[in-house]
Parts: sequence; C-alpha cells; structure tokens
Amino acid sequence: MGTSDEEVDRLLGKLTPRARALLLTGATTWRTKAEPALGLRELVMSDGPAGVRGEAWDERITSVLLPSASALAATWDESLVERLGGLLAAEARRKGVDVLLAPTLNLHRSPLGGRHFECLSEDPELTGRIGAALIRGVQAHGVAATAKHYVANDSETDRLTVDVRVGERALREVYLAPFEAAVAAGVRLVMAGYNAVNGTTMTAHALLTDPLKSEWGFDGVVVSDWGAVRGTVDTARGGLDLAMPGPDGPWGEALARSVADGDVPEEAVDDKARRLLRLAAWLGAMGGRDSPLPPPVGEPRGGQRFSVRAASATRDALRPLTTDDPRAAEQPRVAERPSARAPSATRDVRGLVRRAVAAGTVLLANRDVLPLDAERLGTVAVIGAHAARTRAQGGGSAGVFPQDEVSVLDGIRAALRGRARVVHVPGPRPDGPAPPLDQETCTDPRSGLPGVLLRMLDADGRELYAERRLDGRLLEPRLMPGAHTVEIGARLRPRTAGRWTLGVAGFGRMSLTLDGRVLLEGDFPPVTDDPAVVHVNPPAQYAGADLPTGRDALLVARRELAPGTGRATVVVAAPPAPDATASLAEAARAATEADAAVVVVGTTEHGESEGYDRTDLALGATQDALVRAVAAANPRTVAVVNSGGPVELPWRERVGALLLAWFPGQEGGAGLADVIFGRAEPGGRLPTTWPAALADAPVTRTRPDGGRLAYDEGLHLGYRGWLRHRHTPAYWFGHGLGYTTWSYDELTVPVRTTATAGTGDDLTVRVRVRNTGARAGREVVQVYLARPASVLDRPVRWLAGYAAVRARPGETVTATVRVPARALCHWSVAEHAWRTEAGHWRVLAGRSAGDVPLAADLEVVRAPDE
Repeated sequence: MGTSDEEVDRLLGKLTPRARALLLTGATTWRTKAEPALGLRELVMSDGPAGVRGEAWDERITSVLLPSASALAATWDESLVERLGGLLAAEARRKGVDVLLAPTLNLHRSPLGGRHFECLSEDPELTGRIGAALIRGVQAHGVAATAKHYVANDSETDRLTVDVRVGERALREVYLAPFEAAVAAGVRLVMAGYNAVNGTTMTAHALLTDPLKSEWGFDGVVVSDWGAVRGTVDTARGGLDLAMPGPDGPWGEALARSVADGDVPEEAVDDKARRLLRLAAWLGAMGGRDSPLPPPVGEPRGGQRFSVRAASATRDALRPLTTDDPRAAEQPRVAERPSARAPSATRDVRGLVRRAVAAGTVLLANRDVLPLDAERLGTVAVIGAHAARTRAQGGGSAGVFPQDEVSVLDGIRAALRGRARVVHVPGPRPDGPAPPLDQETCTDPRSGLPGVLLRMLDADGRELYAERRLDGRLLEPRLMPGAHTVEIGARLRPRTAGRWTLGVAGFGRMSLTLDGRVLLEGDFPPVTDDPAVVHVNPPAQYAGADLPTGRDALLVARRELAPGTGRATVVVAAPPAPDATASLAEAARAATEADAAVVVVGTTEHGESEGYDRTDLALGATQDALVRAVAAANPRTVAVVNSGGPVELPWRERVGALLLAWFPGQEGGAGLADVIFGRAEPGGRLPTTWPAALADAPVTRTRPDGGRLAYDEGLHLGYRGWLRHRHTPAYWFGHGLGYTTWSYDELTVPVRTTATAGTGDDLTVRVRVRNTGARAGREVVQVYLARPASVLDRPVRWLAGYAAVRARPGETVTATVRVPARALCHWSVAEHAWRTEAGHWRVLAGRSAGDVPLAADLEVVRAPDE
C-alpha cells in the first residue's frame, strides 16, 4: 500500500533539519541512506538500459541482456517494449534493485555520438513514445524507472564540463519533449546530467524546477548523475533532490551546515526529503515491504547460472500492459505502487528476448536474396570475426555480464543443424584494441582451471586474498584493509606462434611481466576524471612478445592503488594478426564454394562507448575489403552490420541483402537466424538517419569550442536537417523493408481542426494500405506534418505519429494514427507558451521521412482563447 502525503509529512516531522539534509546524499555508490527512526531502509539503484547489473561489476554475477536501446526504438513497437520493461523489472527484483537507471532519453543529434546505442532515436516523438513504454513496463512491476540525462546531454566529448548552447524553442520542442512524455507516463525519477545548458550546470539549473516540477507536475525525485554535483548551496537551493554517489560529496554534512547557517532554506530541504520519502513509500521501503530486503553486497555465488524461474515475471507481467493506443503514454500515474512480490515464472524469457532481436532488426536492402530457404542450402559460409564474437552490447557504465551469448555463427549453426553445412572463416582481424583475457586463452596459474588469478597485496607484497576469476577484465577487485596492489596472473596458452600484443589497462603505477621478464613498467596518471573511463574503460598500455605454440607463458600484471585512479585493472592479449591478403582470399574462396554467404562486420568497444565520441563512421579498410571480396565471390551474400549507431557502408549496393543487427543482446544470433531463414520478419525501422558518408551529414559537431557546444541547427537535427539541406542519405529515418511489399492507397484527414496551446483535440488520421506481396507482414505507417507557408522557422516535415498494421497477402487494412494536438503547436519564445499557427497545413503518410507518397490538406483554426 502507498503512504499518504499526510503520513509522509508526519514522518518527516520526526527528523531534525540535519537528519533531513543527510538523507539526501547516497550512503554508498548504489544505495541511499537508511533512517531507522522512520523504518526507512536503503534504496538500491542499478545501471541497466539493456540489463540490470546490480551493485557489483563481477563477471560471475550475470544478467539477462536485451538488445541495445537503439534496437528497441527500431521496433517501433510500444507493446513489445513494455513487455521488455516488465522483464527488466523482474531482473531488478531478482537482484534486490529498487531503482533502474533507465531509459536514456537523449537524442541522436550527431552520427558521431559515442553513446547512441544507449539512446533511442533522433526524433523526440519516437523517443518519447518508446521511452514511455519502457517506463510503464518497468514501473508496473514495482521498480522505479529513471529518465536520463536531463537535458541536452547528447554527446560524450568533454561531457563533464561541456556547456550546451541551445535556443529556447529547440529546447522545448526537441530536447525536453521526451522527458515531458516520461513524466506523463509516471516516471519516478529524473536524472540531471553532467553538462551545462546555456551557462548553468544541470544539477543547479532552473530547468529542474520549471518546467519539470512546476509546469509538468513531476512529484518524483531528481537525482544527480554520479559525481555531477560540484557545489553545495547552488544545487541545494534548486530542484535537485538527491546527490549520488555517497557518502562523500558536496552535500552530506556540508548541506546540513548550509541549512544550519541559513544558506539553504529548510523548506527546500524538506521538499527534497518529502520526495525521497514518497518514492520510498511507493517502493514499499518504509516500515517493511512485501518482498525480501535487498541482499548485502558480498561474495557472488560461483558458477551462477541462468534461471528462468528466478529471472522472469508472470504471463501477466510480460504481456502487453496497455493496448496499442498511444494515449496510454499520457495517462496519469497510478497512486500506489503495484505489488512488488516476485512472481513465479511462466514465460520463456530467452524467447521474448529473441523475439525482440527480430523485431528490431532492420532490413536495409534486399535483392531477392532473403529469406534464405534452409531446405535448399547445401553449404553456408559465415564470414567475419564479428560472426563468431558478435558484439552484444555497447561499452560503458551500462554494461552487464550476460548469462549467455548466442553469436551469429551459433545461431546459424543451430538453425541449419541436420540440414546444411556451415563453414566459418574469420577473415582479416578488424581494427580495434586487443581483447581481455578469457577462459579460452588462459588458465589460473594456481588452480590450473580456465580463467585468471586475482590477488590483492599489501605494501610489502604479502597476499591479502586470492581468487580465481573468469576473465581479465576486473573492474572492482575486492578491497581489504591494507590493500596496496592489484595483481592479475594468467598462464597463456598460445595457439598461434608469433608476435603477440599484450597489455594492461588502468591508471597509476603499473607493470606487466612475462615469465618474469618486464615488458612494461611506468606511472600512467589519469587523463580524465570521467567515471566511465576511470572505473569502466581505462586505456591500455601495450607491449609485444614472441610466443611459440606448445609452451605456456606466465603473464602477470600489477597496478598500485592510489587516490583518484580507481581500481579497474584489465589484462589483454591478442595473437599475431593473420595476413590480410591471405585472409581475404580464404573468405572469398569460402563464399565461392557456398550456396550463400553471411558476412558480419561491426564496431569495437573503443569505437562506440560511453565516455568517447567517434571521430569517423568507417568500419575500417579491412572490414570494408572483406565485404567487397565476399560479395564479389557470391551474389547471394547477406551483409550483417553489428553496430549501435550509423556507420558508413560504401559497399551497400554490392551485397545481395543488408541487415542491421544493432547490438542485439544475448540472443542476437538466434534472433538474426530467425530473420535470415524467414522464421520471423525483420520488423525494424530506422530510428536514425544513416548517411552514406560522414561529410554528407548536416549535424556532425560533438567537440566543444572554448567549452561550449552550440546547437546551431536549432530544430533541424536528424532527418529534419537532411530535408532542410536537400541532401539524400543512404537510408532515411523510418526506413526498413519486410518480406512483403505494400501499396499506400488512401489518406483520410479531417478538413479542419482546432488546436490551442497543445490542449486541443487530437487529430485522427487514417491511412489505407494493401499488402501487395506473397507473404503476410507488418508495416509501420508513419504520419508527418508540414506547414508550407509558415512565418516561423520549421522543419520541412516532422514525425507526428505512427501505427503498425498487419495484413495477409492481398489484404487491405487501415492504420489509424493519432496525431497529438501538441504536434500542431510551437513554443513561443516571446510568450513562453505553446501556441498554434492557424492556416494551411499538410499531412503526409508513408514508409519513412523520405518516402511519403500520400498527402492531404488540413486547415488549422486557432481557438478563440488564443
């Protein structure tokens, strides 16, 4: 049951002003402070747009891994995303997590954005609707969602300090719009970003109060991004409610002193504490709860395996929680938290995640190659390093350790088992860093079992503890009193002779030895205080060594623990790169001898990751050469792109079919095999416009100038910028093919409509389409608006609504698309209000932002009160 505002106020009255202030800083990295006087326990938070990691970075504690956020937006399917939100909630409950730090509602402003995989799309309408669906799915099962990163935190370069300069109208109509949709969906937390907007850091910005809390009526908690609070008084006097992490930081005792000194009003602290208690009450964290308390952080259970019963929710939890009516995104939040009791499992979680892979896979091009008929295949060549080690997720703080990973090669082998022969050729090694040690390349030198030996040493080199770990990426080795040095030892088992690349990643004093011989040693100070770099993805230092086969070698990395350097330590190793010419010839030969070829190419963790923006969109000369060679050898070549955001595809016209797999999560290979062999339709439509070349893109700048990043394009990001500059991309926003064809036959709109400040009646648009192919299918019907003779600066057209329909071959169906009244409004800077421009408008319908065959006129009448 919930707790009334009166009860919250009564509980608040039990605390002194100092105790109220101390509630507002985290107790640990991932927990809020408990208050026994109120029966308030700690609230547990976790990263997790694609999976719920929990409180620890430990490869032995696994998580269900969904496709990346960009893949979820590519589904254009709110009911499916809502079900996936329910799955995330069940995972959170399994791990004792109260608050999920997702979804990320920042926009794909530039194709160079390094964190696109964690964001949804370039369009505020699509981002708002998909984000709201995920929020509803998470919160319907008693876990709080967090809309982040408020606001204009759309790139990674200098993200801790960048000052984004953006006009008020673009801020309102574009960048704030998805957050407004999240509040309408009832989101319980909003996270303030690291960046500044128009000269003020977001954790102290007036935007946290207006429009968030005042105009939109947000009554939840505004939490800082981790380490984003830099001052005490300015942030505490504003709309920020909770500073994370803790216990150290600019709030805590400093905030309590500021309240006592009168620098921060008691009323401001009371409002923040009241919001935190209201959240805790909704979560059942006051005076007991109806599910077990979160477990203490301790030793993981070794060899923990996936359990559908432990990880999944009930059939009710995973089925659609609303109808397809998009008005559900605007329904008021429920007054009380639904039952948080962990239900028994009745649904195949892996099957749901697998379905999501197919639903988000985008068929960019198809020259009568897909789907492949498994019954008519003798041999299939699966080519590329990404085929065997498909990249399932992006890099950074949102990463999890998947319970299992199905590569594209695994998926195709399983689909063709007993039917056809599958040949794998890795081809040339893709450009990128050496990977961390894994269980296939090394053993623990003490036990002889696969993995590495982690030791914590004191200043005299004495062992404080030791344990076997599963790989060489150890981000949080357990600290103990007197800990001075982290040591990772591994016995390498070279399968390839030659010059190996060996390295250690981290900061501070580090060394790397091979059989007692020093390969590198030095002091490597942090080049940034970005937590994603320091704690998650530190740079590696490399050395080379000649290794023969048939003889193990002992590799030992050490790093000293020092203030400000974190404790993440990563040991990497890569065998000699194969000869590129010979590798290309081998790939072409395999493709020639096969009935069909599937070639997989993609990005690396250091190319798409939190903490970095990309410098180009190229996959690299070797991967491009690989696709060209395979396509030239076999016209029935399917190219699969394994990336979270746009990449250049200079060979796209040469392949028989082109699939965009995104970062497809743990079931990626299985879901892609379903698409390749026609068991499922490729359901995805692009949530972001893909350029043929970076130079063609209208908005590319992510690097600040003098600390400032100007959003000079205003409203015209994404497809809007392409239309404004009359450029044609490789693939438009909204583009995606299925396994059938469609004709757009008729568009029906009202003759006129009345709108007033975004509160008028929604517009109902009907689009009649016909399945003209030989197979049943799904079509995403998109509706755009245009105002040809506007006195305002407007996009050529903008997405106003969409709806999906299904039809059998030859069947005609009608898509009913709701266009919200707000889509007909603009933000008046002079009046600081939403206004409607009366006159002649155009309504357009089609398959993408660049393919709108139907158009109709609409007369917009301004209401008398305007």
